[in-house]
Amino acid sequence: MRTAAETEVRRPSAVRTLTILLATTAAATVVVELINWWYAPEQGFGLAVRTGWAMLRSFGFLLLIGHVRRGRTLARPFGLILAVTTVFAVGRLIVPRQGVPPLPGLLGFAVLTGLCVAVVWMLYRSSALAEHLVRYRQRLVIDRAGISWRETPPRRPEASGWLLTSRAAAFTYSPLMLVPALVAGGSILDGRLSAVPAVLFWFCAGITVSYVVLFCTAFLMRGKQWAGRLLVVVTVAVLAVDLPLCWWLLGVDGLVRDGAPLLAAATLTLYGLHRASRASEAPPSPA
Repeated sequence: MRTAAETEVRRPSAVRTLTILLATTAAATVVVELINWWYAPEQGFGLAVRTGWAMLRSFGFLLLIGHVRRGRTLARPFGLILAVTTVFAVGRLIVPRQGVPPLPGLLGFAVLTGLCVAVVWMLYRSSALAEHLVRYRQRLVIDRAGISWRETPPRRPEASGWLLTSRAAAFTYSPLMLVPALVAGGSILDGRLSAVPAVLFWFCAGITVSYVVLFCTAFLMRGKQWAGRLLVVVTVAVLAVDLPLCWWLLGVDGLVRDGAPLLAAATLTLYGLHRASRASEAPPSPA
């Protein structure tokens, strides 16, 4: 059995490089959002909600550091969807309602985009990381030797990387619906009482989607083809509900700022399902 010190020594240098890169990206996310808030002409309720949600992604990068250091297989799809949605979440706050974006905000967004691209490139192009990110989660195991907490492979068939990517992208549906719903709730405070039923429906739909996606992905990871088809239906339904509500309650500006990140997550989910389906239908290569 290897000790913790031996495990630390055996980590490839790419892990340390990626750890520094992720920490820098987390810090850059906070800095860019503060710059956007400082230069924003209207620091209203909607901007505060969107800024807070974007800044929470810095904790996502810190969580990703833990997955990378432990060599978790989840690190790749989690890093991909985190990087993509971060670019959209920050980018939608750069452009003001009127005029041109401030130069410091543009420069900060360009730096953050470069960092996110570098994170994805390392996760998917580094051979050293590919050999490192192979470990499973630790579970509570009860056997003849007693009770222990150790790494165990899942009982279900091993899921492909594209299925893991689809699962990670689909899990973002709920928060990407709840954030604009909360922003639209600000219109109620401005006296737009007619929007109350739509906002309440939006909140309920966002919460319900989280449970439906959890149900779909649980069976999707077990190789059930019907779960993939159901996830496609859920994705279409999410877009059919969220995009019109964004346009109606938040206008074209809200449709771009809040609808685009959800559309990106939905595209990544559907593409991952498509690639996983093609891989499963491909005939095995001859030995």
